[in-house]
Amino acid sequence: MSAITIQSPFWKRYRDSVAHDMVPYQWEVINDERAVELPFESAGNEGGESEGMSRQWSHAVRNLRVAAGEEQAVFNGMVFQDSDVYKWLEEAAYVLAYEPNVQLQTLCDGLVELIARAQAEDGYLDTPYQIKTGEYENRERFGQLQQSHEMYVMGHYIEAAVAYWQVTRNEKALDVARRMADCLDQYFGDEPGKIPGADGHPEIELALARLFEATQEQRYLNLAKYFIDVRGKDPQFYVKQNTQLHANGATSIFPGMDNWSSEYTLSARPIQQQQTAEGHAVRVVYLIAGIMHVARLSGDEELAQTAQRLWDNIVQTRMYITGGIGSTHIGEAFTYDYDLPNGTAYAESCASVGMCFVAREMLEHEIRGEYADVLEKELFNGAISGIALDGKHFFYVNALEVDPDASERNPDRHHVLSERAEWFGCACCPANIARLIASVDQYLYTVRESERVIAAHQFIANDAELLDGVHVRQESDFPNSGEIRFAIDVPEGSRPVTFMIRIPSWCYGSYSLLVNGVDMKDAVQPVDGFVAIPVQQTAVITLSLDMSVRLMRAHTSVRHDAGKIAVMRGPVVYCAEGTDNYEPLWNYRIDRNLEEDIQVEGGAGILDGLKVLRVPAVRRVDDDAQAPLYALANERFNAVEQHTRLTMIPYQAWANRGKNAMQVWFDEMH
Repeated sequence: MSAITIQSPFWKRYRDSVAHDMVPYQWEVINDERAVELPFESAGNEGGESEGMSRQWSHAVRNLRVAAGEEQAVFNGMVFQDSDVYKWLEEAAYVLAYEPNVQLQTLCDGLVELIARAQAEDGYLDTPYQIKTGEYENRERFGQLQQSHEMYVMGHYIEAAVAYWQVTRNEKALDVARRMADCLDQYFGDEPGKIPGADGHPEIELALARLFEATQEQRYLNLAKYFIDVRGKDPQFYVKQNTQLHANGATSIFPGMDNWSSEYTLSARPIQQQQTAEGHAVRVVYLIAGIMHVARLSGDEELAQTAQRLWDNIVQTRMYITGGIGSTHIGEAFTYDYDLPNGTAYAESCASVGMCFVAREMLEHEIRGEYADVLEKELFNGAISGIALDGKHFFYVNALEVDPDASERNPDRHHVLSERAEWFGCACCPANIARLIASVDQYLYTVRESERVIAAHQFIANDAELLDGVHVRQESDFPNSGEIRFAIDVPEGSRPVTFMIRIPSWCYGSYSLLVNGVDMKDAVQPVDGFVAIPVQQTAVITLSLDMSVRLMRAHTSVRHDAGKIAVMRGPVVYCAEGTDNYEPLWNYRIDRNLEEDIQVEGGAGILDGLKVLRVPAVRRVDDDAQAPLYALANERFNAVEQHTRLTMIPYQAWANRGKNAMQVWFDEMH
């Protein structure tokens, strides 16, 4: 774990909430100490309690007790239910790193002991396949990799184990992870008798790379690379497994997935030949993160180019202004270039978290501003929009336009909630967001030890010790203020360092740079989005970023945003809510000519500590109630336009004040 202490008021609020609200709340849910009410569409059945899915209880920890032989019950939940427990363990590990807690560590130690007892003798661990009740009764290990999530689940444990071992040095946690990896190594490969395939849901690739870094066991890195390289070598691999499964009399876990194409599962061709991001958005970004991590560790330049190509496709043509990815709820998937509908967007919270993983891996490979810009976009918008400010309510879907009536009454929009839920039947997002927030200190710097380079790319106030004791203190109230001060101290006798600072693309070159009080903006030009400043012993660097509100438009190929404007201040995307404005929100038009008249104010109540905008706009008042549904364009029926101000708040903070409408993109007033 890095020696970095977060001091940012913005992020301390979230990290304190993880420690004091999210960790205990989520444990109560997964350990059946708290019943939850699930939104209808996330329960995975037609309602009521069934053998395979409770609408009130998670039973995630109970499944482990059953697998360990300590309790008698049927398996409950989604096939990947175990991962809810493992992601919770990982977030708890990160919390222990910045807020030690004997009671929490004791609880986690006990959970590790339970997981060890549930693990099979050969290292296998996935409770539905061990409990073997209901639809899992006739299933064999690794017999339907397209849908089973077995390696996805074990990958999440491995990541949790590495994190927990790094913080607590709990050797049993790491030993369970080793045994899992050894089990997979025995089952998978091109040798006779082994399975020549990869999990339908990537995750294990990134996990094995992390396990290699912790243990230096080369077999784990080799296996991670194998799972990447084998994908798509046989485009019919999943079809063959599904056919054999049905021949043996078993049904599919998700019957609709039997017809998924090899394009959707990223198995139509070797991944090195894949040109675009296709299929399930979370799967894609987990795979890209694993690809880049393995490329960096193994020196495989072709893999690095593959990750870069898929990154470019997403960032340049398939990503929302908020950082959200995944345009459709059908398959939670990408569709095609520039298809970015606002009201039916999926933009799963886990996908934004996954984009943070990818951006960090890209930065570790090469220090470039574009990667850090996207990371910042996700951190301040796409990822944390999935969690309420109380830490106990969550979004799975993060659309850019929400109408509560449409969400309730239009089946095409049932996936878009207007209020965050207590939990989900598919509960991948809550702990995923929390583990990102709890580990955000690991996303601030990229360090090159051999080159004596420290790249500061996120403006999150912190106190850090990097390299061989180089002390870096960053002071700021970002994103409220663009004033950022770095104090760097190199220990006496140590070699000088090169301190790099990102100049974000959103300031469009409008910034000032002082080094020890001397204006250095003209003398030190950005390269790949960073300025580089040599530091012999001490330096004080002050960066002032222009935080003016900016009106944004989309590429003209994005038909859903044609003629529309979005509002940003720094990296923060803004939206309007019905709580502050007359509905319907689509009747507002933003006056681009009055951009400099936008007012920036401090938020109040639950929005305290955030900035609120008052944006000049024109509101089209509803027609007379007697007006026909359609009429001649020049017949106004008493419609009038009112000059007003549209109140806008940070997108990540919407839906914290009750159910109401929300909108990011607005018509432009000419």
